[in-house]
Amino acid sequence: MKEWITVFFLITGSLFALVAAIGVLRLPDVLARMHAATKAGAFGTSLLLVASAVHFGSASAVAKAVLVVLFFYVTAPVGGHLLGRAAYRRLRDRLRLLSDEWR
Repeated sequence: MKEWITVFFLITGSLFALVAAIGVLRLPDVLARMHAATKAGAFGTSLLLVASAVHFGSASAVAKAVLVVLFFYVTAPVGGHLLGRAAYRRLRDRLRLLSDEWR
């Protein structure tokens, strides 16, 4: 039973990571790519870490997975914000925005 749960989380996490990668490649602008990378990528990575915690099952593996997920959810928005700010500072991407809330 444990193997099936692990496989479920591995496949689901891999699919979310694949969707994030396709979104980074296919979405039209930097801000949409940033959204795909931070949202779907963070959730896919979390599911992969849940799969590893279920597979190993020890308290230390679960604690490490929880700490990595928390660290990832704390740092992913910061990285996304920095990417958005860098995209804003480039004139090419700033002209495509519908509204400019940083002025």
